[in-house]
Amino acid sequence: MRLSFGAESFPIAGTFTISRGSKTSAEVVAVEVEQDGIKGHGEGVPYARYNETVPQCLAALETVKADGITRASLPALKLPKAVANAIDCALWDLEAKTQKKPAWKLAGLAGMEPKVTCFTISLDTPEAMATAAIKAAHYPLLKLKLGREGDPERLAAIRAAVPHARLVVDANEGWHEGIIEEMLVHCAKAKVELVEQPLPQGQDEALRHIKRSTLICADESAHDAASLDELKGKYDAVNIKLDKTGGLTEALRMAHAARAQDFKIMVGCMLATSLAMAPAFVVAQLADYIDLDGPLWMKQDRQPSIKYLKGVMQAPEPALWG
Repeated sequence: MRLSFGAESFPIAGTFTISRGSKTSAEVVAVEVEQDGIKGHGEGVPYARYNETVPQCLAALETVKADGITRASLPALKLPKAVANAIDCALWDLEAKTQKKPAWKLAGLAGMEPKVTCFTISLDTPEAMATAAIKAAHYPLLKLKLGREGDPERLAAIRAAVPHARLVVDANEGWHEGIIEEMLVHCAKAKVELVEQPLPQGQDEALRHIKRSTLICADESAHDAASLDELKGKYDAVNIKLDKTGGLTEALRMAHAARAQDFKIMVGCMLATSLAMAPAFVVAQLADYIDLDGPLWMKQDRQPSIKYLKGVMQAPEPALWG
């Protein structure tokens, strides 16, 4: 087997801002595995929140010996999660093409149904976010990036601007214990369905004792199937991202384990192209909430790209992945 890789940058339309900072491009690591003339592809996103960088991931890929590598042997290599994700997904793609069987069938699923995905409203002033929400009102589910001073005003402005939109919120660890109950009241008033990671990882014990009428979803606190036990009693849902689990293999295992423990499931993404969304869409078949809008932020996506019809994500073409 031959393994090749490289870093790629995809400019986004505008600026994508969350509580931790802003981005104007998606920085990804792409991997290709080839065996007997058949090629499989994968994409990972090194994420600073998890102490991963593009140079670090490229250096890690230099150490990987492709011969004999399998999805089962990959975890033992202890690679950065973005690297493991890219390789794992490339191996899924290779296996699907080699066996002439779609990845969803290899995963034991019945098929691939179109899914409503969130469309993200980037963190900004209340007025700017309300304007962005109006422009995005044709999407059935809006995800609001919050986590800074002025969030109650943002919520009120957005709800007034789009009174009928379904809303979820992502605070990206930006709230603290002193305001969490008040913020959940504001979320309930705005008819927010789900709040992602309101408190920082490791400082979320207060969630065990807080009454809520809105689902609370773990993101930065949820990594893989092994992390689920610690989340019980604090969170109602978990956000499964392939760049946190280290690939589709563990993401599927986590999804089945989460369902068995009565968690709601969200499948999410880093800022990335359709190549990263395609394997995540397999997990989306098991999810209650889908947040795979990365390609909608790209000035130019990979081709072929995943199609989104009025916020409904379609199954990827086999020529893209799987």
